[in-house]
Amino acid sequence: MLVKVYGSAVFGVEATTITVEVNMSPGIAFNLVGLPDNAIKESSYRIAAALQNNGYKFPGKKITINMAPADLRKEGSAYDLTLAIGILAGSGQIKEAAIDEYIIMGELSLDGSLQPIKGALPIAIKAREEGFKGFILPKQNVKEAAIVSDLEVYGVENILEVIEFFDKGKPLERTVINTREEFYNSLEHLEHDFADVKGQESIKRCMEIAAAGGHNIILIGPPGAGKTMLAKRLPSILPPMTLHEALETTKIHSVVGKVKENVGLMSQRPFRSPHHTISDVALVGGGAYPQPGEISLSHNGVLFLDELPEFKRGVLEVMRQPLEDREVTISRAKFTVTYPSSFMLVASMNPSPSGYFNDPDSPRTSSPAEMQRYLSKISGPLLDRIDIHIEVTPVPFEKLSEERKGESSVQIRERVTRARQRQTERFREYENVHYNAQMSVKHIAFFCELDESSRQLLKTAMERLNLSARAYDRILKVSRTIADLEGKEKIEGAHISEAIQYRSLDREGWLG
Repeated sequence: MLVKVYGSAVFGVEATTITVEVNMSPGIAFNLVGLPDNAIKESSYRIAAALQNNGYKFPGKKITINMAPADLRKEGSAYDLTLAIGILAGSGQIKEAAIDEYIIMGELSLDGSLQPIKGALPIAIKAREEGFKGFILPKQNVKEAAIVSDLEVYGVENILEVIEFFDKGKPLERTVINTREEFYNSLEHLEHDFADVKGQESIKRCMEIAAAGGHNIILIGPPGAGKTMLAKRLPSILPPMTLHEALETTKIHSVVGKVKENVGLMSQRPFRSPHHTISDVALVGGGAYPQPGEISLSHNGVLFLDELPEFKRGVLEVMRQPLEDREVTISRAKFTVTYPSSFMLVASMNPSPSGYFNDPDSPRTSSPAEMQRYLSKISGPLLDRIDIHIEVTPVPFEKLSEERKGESSVQIRERVTRARQRQTERFREYENVHYNAQMSVKHIAFFCELDESSRQLLKTAMERLNLSARAYDRILKVSRTIADLEGKEKIEGAHISEAIQYRSLDREGWLG
């Protein structure tokens, strides 16, 4: 007897439907084919125990299971439930009438209870695309899958519920989520607030400009100056995520199983802060069976690299191309996977190995040779891709002890959102450009026209500071954002001079 049950495999951020064909014939054997990995090969032991503990038996027949398409590698334990239902239907222990209308996924425990799976959201999207009636999966992932409308989503806790649903018609509890309502209700919940930051007004201004134009930023200052504190609050002033961005972000986190249990759509922008010992594969993604890396997990959010010179140089170099293209392509002999990686890079560093550069009260200073060795760990091309360089100085006691609260994230976010709306309107005819940091050379020439005095000001700065062509583009992009924050149509001299100030590392005495 031949029975077909449907599961799904995730490659990149897209799912592919897998047909599980179960064939029963006389004899005693268990053959699992179709490029399963070890976790799937071990499933027969989990399935046998789960069925036995729930009053059913693993049939003593020759069982051949094919996972089609047979040339695609299948991995993970999420096919346990698919295989178990196929075996029960194939051996006549349950009715098979409606089984082919559902995608069935879940990892089995020995008592028959279900463990969460990865990639529930892309699987649900694919199931709806291919016209399946419903999706049966572990209860822990149900909210994530229920984001997809026009698909019946059932969260189950035990294999017994699925057996009774197909065999006895006992209804399962369907999960329905009003995605828009839930998404908009959770938008205003901010974990960190700029009101907590004492002093540092010039840095807050810098952060506001970075958020308004989507610019990458590096903070340079001694330990304890507040670099990490400021970086953690950056997502709170970025414009709220759109429904499309939230769906895209949730999809990536779903693939690696990073969506919190019983959470549907991610409504807050991601903030990722990997340790400096990270490998290049963990940062940009990849591996033998590619997974998204930190730069993709921070898509539509912020990637914070604390102590930038401590990262291995090779790790930082692989980030150069994704920073420009806003996506990363992982190529293998048999397939190619592309992950989106449109993130804001926030980096921080001490100005010297000791952390106290040019500080007369410093307990320890570094020699010029040590300084040069430390700063040369960051390549020029990577620094060129960072639009804003700003020095962070320690906050004096008077500021720290002030009772007065600073400006809140909500107030700053309003200005940032208005500036972003101007940019959205400006770039509405361009498919891949939504804010100033994404402008190409062609867009800069068109949207960043300068009058004669501004051009002269920029020319003088370029010559004196010996700036590269890429730095020239960055200054124009940042000037455009400053003008947008002020609601000005044209870039003025004041905007140019402020933007030039935000190129600290290009000035003589730093990397000279």
